[in-house]
Amino acid sequence: MSDKYLKYMDDVRKYAPDADENVVKKIVSYLGIALQSRDASLVSCSDDSELERIRSGFAAKKLGLSEDDAAAGVQSVCETMKEDRQKSRVTFYYLLAEKTGTLSKLA
Repeated sequence: MSDKYLKYMDDVRKYAPDADENVVKKIVSYLGIALQSRDASLVSCSDDSELERIRSGFAAKKLGLSEDDAAAGVQSVCETMKEDRQKSRVTFYYLLAEKTGTLSKLA
């Protein structure tokens, strides 16, 4: 894999100083082409349909979270990143895995 994940590391480390580079690589790989679109590379916590896609997609399928755990995790990440107007999807997904204790599923 190329080093394209490196451009996301500083943002992830803003919230998770000891972030695992391998997990960030996996998230970047998982998101793939979606990261090429500026709009798709960001998360809007005010968009309920987007948050539902995260809960039913990444949280349920990739992290194996129950509906309740996914909802609580997404809400927690939104709260953590509330000061950030531009919420990076890579950072959001990393924090979701970290806050729900599922980082090992991405390692």
